[in-house]
Amino acid sequence: MAKNPFACGDCGLILQDGIDQCHRCPSAQTTTDWQGYVIIIHPSRSEIAERLNIDQPGHYALKVNIR
Repeated sequence: MAKNPFACGDCGLILQDGIDQCHRCPSAQTTTDWQGYVIIIHPSRSEIAERLNIDQPGHYALKVNIR
């Protein structure tokens, strides 16, 4: 079974394998406990990016569970 990658607790960015710290939010907690998946290509033209307050392209989790 594939291992779940880490996601940033602040911005929701899904991190690449082997990386457990967000380069956009260095002080934020990261976790493998997240749900949903969205890929944003053009944030300025995306209604989903606007609703999620995403301003940079990337792979994002829809819900990140930080305890």
